Amino acid sequence: MARVKGAMMTRKRRKKVLKLAKGYFGSKSTHFKMAKEQVMKGGNYAFAGRRQKKRDFRRLWIARINAACRPQGINYSTFMNGLKKAGVELNRKMLSEMAIHDPDSFTKLVELAKKKA
Repeated sequence: MARVKGAMMTRKRRKKVLKLAKGYFGSKSTHFKMAKEQVMKGGNYAFAGRRQKKRDFRRLWIARINAACRPQGINYSTFMNGLKKAGVELNRKMLSEMAIHDPDSFTKLVELAKKKA
């Protein structure tokens, strides 16, 4: 049986890693060994970041809703409790968008929440 050398696959694998490491600082973008470690670490950061993004956006929406509620004499938790009792099933993302772009309808929701709370 003929001897098979692995040069082609090795080169292909290394090129793939170095392509992913493009733009990294210093040797991490040119040396395979360092690039491989950094690409693996970068993958871990990306994996964690996809989960953190969901948390961060939820925190942002809550902060926006709270900021819009305060001038109307109600805090966030009382507002959300009032909406829940009133049977309003709007998510936090939509509530924050309403607070920014449609303050009139948001004020009506605040009044409704005040009555029900």
